[in-house]
Amino acid sequence: MGRRGRFKLPLKRRRKGLTNYYKRRKLILSGKPRLVIRKTNRYIIAQIIEALPGGDKVLVAAHSSELMSKYGWKGDTNNTPAAYLTGYLVGLKALKNGVKEAVADIGLHRPIPRSRIFAVLKGAVDAGLHVPHGDGIFPDDSRIRGEHIAEYAKRIKQEDPVKYEKLFSCYIKRGFTPENLPQHFDDVLSKIRESFS
Repeated sequence: MGRRGRFKLPLKRRRKGLTNYYKRRKLILSGKPRLVIRKTNRYIIAQIIEALPGGDKVLVAAHSSELMSKYGWKGDTNNTPAAYLTGYLVGLKALKNGVKEAVADIGLHRPIPRSRIFAVLKGAVDAGLHVPHGDGIFPDDSRIRGEHIAEYAKRIKQEDPVKYEKLFSCYIKRGFTPENLPQHFDDVLSKIRESFS
């Protein structure tokens, strides 16, 4: 009579590298909603999710494509300024729906200080949502406003106009000059605040 094996097959999402169940369990045990931050090649997504026995429930969500459709954003939808605005938007939506605090869930993204993931977190915190975080992880205000993009665009435009048109073709198609990104960021941020005031 053969012996039964003791090998236990990991859960499907763990095998595919989609979910870290050890980390997820710790976040759920906090008893607070999770601020789930995800980024793709084109967009930034932020959601406030509550864990329930029957499955997760999304309380509020913000997508960086909303910045274009509702607030007139003309920059990229996956850069640092767009990440901050998406975080700010989800923070305001959460407060409007009675959610005052959450814990950050960055999934399998590496926690690199001053990255876009933490730009989203800064946006949510600046909106008034209480999310525990460490010191020195947020990007600088100049980076959040897109000043680094504007300065790079100015330099490339002078050095290599062909490269400028290639790199910023999406901006040009939208009739926008990337050198004006910091001012445009301030305008869109004001529109978001006005829509919730």
